[in-house]
Amino acid sequence: MTRRTLRFALSVAAVAACTLVLRAADTITAGDAELQFQLGNLLSDETRYREALDAFDKAIRTDDPALHIRAREGKVKTALRIAEFDLAQKEAELLKAEAPADPFALSLYADSLWSAGLFDESDVVYQQALSINPESSRARFGIARSLATRTKLAEALTEALAALAIAPRDGEIHAEVGEVYRRLNRFDEAANSYNNFINLLPNKDRSDKASWTRSQVKFLQAFEGRLPVDIDQQDLDTPHTMPFRLVDDKIVVQVKVNGGRPQDFILDTGSEETVISRDTAQRANISPITYTLSAGVGEVGLRGLQLSRIDRLDIGDLQVRNLPVLIKNPALRGIPKREGESFSPLSFGMSMLIDYQHRQFTIARKLPSTDNDLHLPMRVHRLAMVRGMLNETRPTYFVIDTGGEVISISAETAGHFNNNAYRRIPLKVYGTSGWDRDAFLLPGMSLNFDQIEYKNMPLVVLNLRAPSVLLGFQLGGIVGHNFLSHYRVALDLDRSELRLQKF
Repeated sequence: MTRRTLRFALSVAAVAACTLVLRAADTITAGDAELQFQLGNLLSDETRYREALDAFDKAIRTDDPALHIRAREGKVKTALRIAEFDLAQKEAELLKAEAPADPFALSLYADSLWSAGLFDESDVVYQQALSINPESSRARFGIARSLATRTKLAEALTEALAALAIAPRDGEIHAEVGEVYRRLNRFDEAANSYNNFINLLPNKDRSDKASWTRSQVKFLQAFEGRLPVDIDQQDLDTPHTMPFRLVDDKIVVQVKVNGGRPQDFILDTGSEETVISRDTAQRANISPITYTLSAGVGEVGLRGLQLSRIDRLDIGDLQVRNLPVLIKNPALRGIPKREGESFSPLSFGMSMLIDYQHRQFTIARKLPSTDNDLHLPMRVHRLAMVRGMLNETRPTYFVIDTGGEVISISAETAGHFNNNAYRRIPLKVYGTSGWDRDAFLLPGMSLNFDQIEYKNMPLVVLNLRAPSVLLGFQLGGIVGHNFLSHYRVALDLDRSELRLQKF
């Protein structure tokens, strides 16, 4: 269909839609419903997702069971595309009830659970869908994504490629294949997969998502002829232990960039890449390659930053070469502290052990485990996360953030509780994206991580909408220094677990 024909079809359908509003009832004729369904698909192809939601909602009113289910599937998919996580889960619950044995409907339901941050529950449903139809590409995609969060990257790639063989025109699967290749440091193959994703995007010439992905491709291709995240085998096999200082509840380590003088870096597992300031980049002769999007706590929300490469990063006696880096340029204004440098060993595929009692920090590919440890399953989807339970009813995943301070939950997570029963205490919090002026303290909450229990405690409530949109799921909260500092903390990628040992 040409663009002119598409616009004409949309115009005709829009007229019909206006007519439909005037005579709306509990049900509509099959013809009107089919028209609304087709309109929803066309609007979705034009990335006019809000209007597409309305069209699918009207089409759902049909008394044709097959069309009703297709329309609800369209509504769930559209809600997921615009990060309306609660709506997607609500509609997918209805879809599952209407088509409990349909593997595609089940996979969409699992997608909605994933988007709500209910990863464990989504795993069960993906397996159900696969048991009904072993050739379900969406179920295999979901399993691949789950395997990747548990750092089983080879298995994740096998599943993702199997899903791609079944559905080669599913752009989301191409994107997942690209993400797994990127984590395996196979940047050339990652760039090819992301290009395939771009080519399958609707409205790709004007799409913000396409533009952002092209920047990623440009960055990955800039590593041509270099081995990304290059670490000597001896360094991979040897634990690297060094002292650290605690400054304002943050772990500070001496690091050298491109052979320069040692300078303070914060150990920050709340960031997915190494981060430096513009001044450090200029001193180390690091030029930006392209721009990317970052997101964090604060009113700025999504934030454009420069993306580049560090030729050599020395952390104690560990050396990492050809390492991706974010340059905080432009810098935030109006915040009380200068934005500093930070790094996370997770970003270059290594585990870490933090001994808060003795102020020692260890980076290693494999970490020792003891019987005295509390073992908590850990997932990594750009950031490391652990599952907690709020008020004994709401499971949710928390980012393990060594650069953060308090235990916090998202405003959306807080919205699942009767907040009228609690007194809100206004706060003014600043994060990596500026001030969060809507933050507040919510007292009287309970939170537990397996055997670790907090009763009747206050939690900081933050606006985590921007990072949730960027991550693709509703972020439950963050645990920082106040939680971690009472333990000997191991973030173990090899075993996919967070281990805590009380001292």
